[in-house]
Amino acid sequence: MDFDYDTNNIFAKILRGEIPNQTVFENDHALAFRDINPGAPVHVLVIPKGPYVSIDHFARDASPEEQVGFFAAVARVCEVENLSQGFRSIANTRTHGVQDVPHFHLHLIGGKQLGAMLPQS
Repeated sequence: MDFDYDTNNIFAKILRGEIPNQTVFENDHALAFRDINPGAPVHVLVIPKGPYVSIDHFARDASPEEQVGFFAAVARVCEVENLSQGFRSIANTRTHGVQDVPHFHLHLIGGKQLGAMLPQS
């Protein structure tokens, strides 16, 4: 699969400092910030600083240092946001996964009891 990265997507602009954000945590490889339209009391997006379109692109092409740094940021956000009672992590991917921004991002959602992830069929 070919992963064409759009350098003008909103998260690329946030990483370049062109668009402000409410930073929760940052390290050399990731930035975590509050979602502008939160779905729960805690709704933080964690994005890698590298140009990765999706989770599978990140898993395939990111260096071990980038991957460790990204997941270290996820762990730190869970601590900072006190998600010890539980949370949901979601990575929407491409069209069928309803990915809105073509830059890999992980939603960390919690701060309350969450309902079923998908409707029961």
